[in-house]
Amino acid sequence: MKKKIFLGLGIFLLLGIAISSFAVFGTYSDGYRAGNVVKLSKKGFVIKTYEGQLNVGGFTEDEDGDIGTNMWEFSVRRGNDKVIRALEKAVDEGHRVKLRYKEKYFQFNIFGDTKYFVYEVEEVLD
Repeated sequence: MKKKIFLGLGIFLLLGIAISSFAVFGTYSDGYRAGNVVKLSKKGFVIKTYEGQLNVGGFTEDEDGDIGTNMWEFSVRRGNDKVIRALEKAVDEGHRVKLRYKEKYFQFNIFGDTKYFVYEVEEVLD
């Protein structure tokens, strides 16, 4: 009887670890968006991330009828120095960039404010 209980607990534990790993590391989609980076900030209490906004152009209308710019919010993991430097350069110089990203299944506040994690920046030549 004890063997069955421990086996059941072991299977339950392994299943929990597998589901948690999938939720944290699984990627739903990947792609790119182009526009002008208008904001980049470092955030986080324990795990620091960079959070940014990309103006992808055009206008949107909210439920109140107010018209605003079409902004896309993204996150960059700490330690991705090449991407952070390229984003800072894009903000400073005001040029368009193409951001390649991976979208996660779930958004966990400890890892970033969004489900979209940028891993590559490419300058768009006009």
